[in-house]
Amino acid sequence: MPATIETIVESILQSPKLPQVVDKLKESMEDEQRRRQQFIEEIREDQKAEFINGEIIFHSPTKLRHLAASKSLVSLLNAYVQIHHLGFVGIEKMMISLTRNDYEPDISFFGKEKAQYFNGDQMRFPAPDFVVEILSPSTEKVDRGVKFEDYAAHGVQEYWMIDADTQVVEQYVLKDDGFELNMKSDSGLLKSVAVQGFTIPVRALFDQDENLRCLKEILQS
Repeated sequence: MPATIETIVESILQSPKLPQVVDKLKESMEDEQRRRQQFIEEIREDQKAEFINGEIIFHSPTKLRHLAASKSLVSLLNAYVQIHHLGFVGIEKMMISLTRNDYEPDISFFGKEKAQYFNGDQMRFPAPDFVVEILSPSTEKVDRGVKFEDYAAHGVQEYWMIDADTQVVEQYVLKDDGFELNMKSDSGLLKSVAVQGFTIPVRALFDQDENLRCLKEILQS
């Protein structure tokens, strides 16, 4: 049975080497924070990069089908949020700065309680209420790993992972201190938890005609 974080911490607390471990952790975190600050100061607007667990991760250009799925969701979500005055929808170059890491998720949503404090010159933002990542071979491990854990730890209410290759959407909802799978499908209706009333067909993310039909419904609501 694999050790949990709690059992590892308890083992360290009982170890006579505790002071050395604490010093090592402190030294490591201070070095990481220096590198993180350098990353924040030097990252350019034309770069898509993230700072994750002490490393700078640069992202390569993405496939057209991935861009299309992201664009389809943004068109629907942004229209719905604006019409109903629910908050703010961010796209991939919006940097989310959490306790340790800096991410640029494909899509994010902030309710009015958070969005009302944003200003035009702001470049770093708190944990969103809703995050969407479009999966790719180079990012899937991170999206399902550290981001999955980090988003939940910082109170993100809802997390969608979209596989544009298989046209499947996974919807996770925050329960207690972790995400639980609420839906995984290539069809049916997606009912958002974080964006009140936002309900769309899964097919609207991958089929242009369905997307336009859904957008018209939102605009007429």
